[in-house]
Amino acid sequence: MSTGVALPRDLPAADVLPFARRAEELGFSSLWVIEDLGFRGGFAQAGAALAVTGRIHVGLGIAPAAARNPAFTAMEAATLAEQFPGRFTLGLGHGVPLWMRQVGAWGASPLTSLAEHVDAVRRLLHGETVTVEGRYVRLDGVRLESPPRTPPRVVTGVRGPKSLAVSGRVADGTLLAEPVTPEYARTARAQIGAGPDHALIGYELAAVDADPARARADVRPGLVWVGTPDAAVHVAHSPYAAELRELRDAAGDPVEFTRRLPDAWVDDLTLAGTAERVRTRIGELREAGLDEVVLFPTGADRLGALASLATVLPGR
Repeated sequence: MSTGVALPRDLPAADVLPFARRAEELGFSSLWVIEDLGFRGGFAQAGAALAVTGRIHVGLGIAPAAARNPAFTAMEAATLAEQFPGRFTLGLGHGVPLWMRQVGAWGASPLTSLAEHVDAVRRLLHGETVTVEGRYVRLDGVRLESPPRTPPRVVTGVRGPKSLAVSGRVADGTLLAEPVTPEYARTARAQIGAGPDHALIGYELAAVDADPARARADVRPGLVWVGTPDAAVHVAHSPYAAELRELRDAAGDPVEFTRRLPDAWVDDLTLAGTAERVRTRIGELREAGLDEVVLFPTGADRLGALASLATVLPGR
């Protein structure tokens, strides 16, 4: 299994490029940049990270598909793939509904929109001349003048069963948001319905510490949204799913909710604890169907946390 690391969306600007360099220096296989409304642009971050490193694979995980015309999305992705062959993966998704509505880009059928966008982008990246008159995508004889010799993978960042099925049909892989339990990984792999060449990637909140209590304290704040309707599919097959919903309803606020989460649930929903425990959990996720795990650094010093996270890499 490949082990990557996510670049936090709110990392201080002065730490962004040092973070990318340090991730490569420590031996992570990939670095995933995030595009969330109001923070930093995904393609710009990916290009900067690729330019200051020489080996590490950089993924954009994810860009909301409907926010850009697919021809221009393909142009951006092709530029990075040309300049840094074999080192870039493009991630596309529905986008957060609230944010997409804020920018006037949430359509009546997000599933159709995503399928049309991904299909058009992939065809363009593979050198096709694309003409399509879809519900959301309309292109008339569009092609890239210099399509990349090595087209980048296009993965989708989705979570529900219908969206996972679309990903299996149109994408090269699927990126699952955190938390990814073994049960969720197995369920997602089945719902995707694609063969073993379809990559399954999972984000995980992570903290490695000799004191498991300190590690759990670092990851707890990132679990504030677990138990909400959007996260239901992540825990639907967990034995404590009903209890988690009850706790969410009973808690006075999200902070109280994360404080009251039992340690066993935190352990199941994150990669937190000793290096040995985290390595064991990564092995369980691999057996459940994940091809790549992407660690989300947590705690006050996320740049500094890279060194402790690297202790779980193969050969350490």
